[in-house]
Amino acid sequence: MRAKVTVMLKNGVLDPQGEAVKSALGALGFEGVDAVRQGKVIELDLAETDAAAAEATVREMCEKLLANTVIESYGVEIL
Repeated sequence: MRAKVTVMLKNGVLDPQGEAVKSALGALGFEGVDAVRQGKVIELDLAETDAAAAEATVREMCEKLLANTVIESYGVEIL
């Protein structure tokens, strides 16, 4: 079973990488980009065969390691 985790900074947390990308896009002539938020995607191949159990395990992974829940939010998708 495969899981996809998307981790993003929470709203209100400064995103210097996103600002750098926004600035670079403007310098390259791409207009109309009002904001950029940069995050990360983590794909996991799991031995688990039950989707609910897999999601619970991945959420635990996020809480303990994959996301800094003080400043980041995450979403889990079981594929």
